[in-house]
Amino acid sequence: MSSQVSVWVPLWLSLKVAGWATLWASVLGVGIGYGLSRWRSSLSDGLDALLTLPLVLPPTVIGYYLLVLLGRRGWLGQWLAKWDIELVFTWQGAVVAATLVSFPLVLKAARAAFESLDPSLHHSARVLGVSGMALFLRVSLPLALRGILAGVLLAFARALGEFGATLMIAGSIPGRTQTLSIAIYEAVQMGDDGLAQTLVLVTAVLCIAVLWMARALVPVKTGSAFPGPGR
Repeated sequence: MSSQVSVWVPLWLSLKVAGWATLWASVLGVGIGYGLSRWRSSLSDGLDALLTLPLVLPPTVIGYYLLVLLGRRGWLGQWLAKWDIELVFTWQGAVVAATLVSFPLVLKAARAAFESLDPSLHHSARVLGVSGMALFLRVSLPLALRGILAGVLLAFARALGEFGATLMIAGSIPGRTQTLSIAIYEAVQMGDDGLAQTLVLVTAVLCIAVLWMARALVPVKTGSAFPGPGR
């Protein structure tokens, strides 16, 4: 019974953290990706490179910066403390870490999908009186949805397997912040090979399920390395 609890608790926590992180990463990634696709300049490319840094930085570096920023002596942490909001060593802190590392995947996919749209479609929509938010919701977003969805699925998989930044900012508290990847590490450290193998199997099944959904929802045509935005 204790072994089952040891599996289901980190599994549920991982799904909760990855779900919330993917939601925030999707909102931010799609919004900023759309903005960067409309604003093409050297400055936008520089901003894109800056926002993509979490994709290449070591997770421990990201976790360290989050501790500096959100810790009790950090300027943002002190500001949040005024409203009794604590992110360090909480599952919400794990969401922040997972959002930060998965956000670039949605950003890159969304920007590429929006930039690949035919500009004449936007011109035609404006001629018909569609502009602003309506243009985004009724034209750009539906046409770019497939490409965005691919990035969202990758972001979910990345958030689900996040380890380094999560361990730094949220720690390893069983039942509170111990996600699947951290639980695997702790099981190996304790020499509990049976639990470690079970957790690894569960993680592998989840990853295969995400890849299957990506294949089913965003089918790749023969001869194309990546799915198009709306074809």
